[in-house]
Amino acid sequence: MEESEHDNFAVFRDCLSTTLLEKEKIKSEPKRRRRSKVSATNSHPHASSQHEAEELADFIDYLAHEIFENLPQELRDVDYRSWRDSQSLQHQFSLPLTVDSLEMLNLPLSISETLRTYSLISSDPTTSSPLPPTAEAFILPALSAYLSTLTTAPPATRETRAEECEICERAWIPLSYHHLIPRFVHDKAVKRGWHKKEDLQNVAWLCGACHRFVHHFKNHEELARDYYTVELLLAEEEVQQWANWAAKLRWKGGGVRRR
Repeated sequence: MEESEHDNFAVFRDCLSTTLLEKEKIKSEPKRRRRSKVSATNSHPHASSQHEAEELADFIDYLAHEIFENLPQELRDVDYRSWRDSQSLQHQFSLPLTVDSLEMLNLPLSISETLRTYSLISSDPTTSSPLPPTAEAFILPALSAYLSTLTTAPPATRETRAEECEICERAWIPLSYHHLIPRFVHDKAVKRGWHKKEDLQNVAWLCGACHRFVHHFKNHEELARDYYTVELLLAEEEVQQWANWAAKLRWKGGGVRRR
């Protein structure tokens, strides 16, 4: 991997982690069950949970490398300026992405085999399944988030930029700004008296995983009306549980694995 690609890889890895984090979050949610004798293997739940997080981080790192290094060079190098100045790039990968727009990626079969082995895509793309049918369908959300993060114009000022994610508090991963009052409802927020115009540009600095979690947590209107500060978000138990889980992920070496 070229030195110039390290920052973009870190963004892609963070975007890919969202998909797998959400799967692990669903698996880790407690289920009601009858009382039973405490097993010796469950006597150290914190250690077990940390071990699982480390294994997941290693797998995400491996999978992110395999996918990222097989993306076209222009996608590995993309930034706001190159996207803005390239009509062909915007046309070929216009947002929102579709599976059809990713057909030209020609991902190696080894990636599909890995995803199939870990039950991340369907074993048979021709049959109905809750799993994505192909590798391209699996990476679609991650690649969409990656492009959205890197091609969005930076805010007018970065004076309020945080050093760590304001939800999970991880400091070694890329951060992007989240409009606490989503831009899609700015006009409505002012007209209905939810907020003053001067408050519309308030932002929080979040990692990619937490940024996307927030937008899945509530819709735009609910975020604008009821969750327009980090404190209001963190007051919710669901957000606290997510933050605790996301905070466990540690990339070995704190950054990019070099080959």
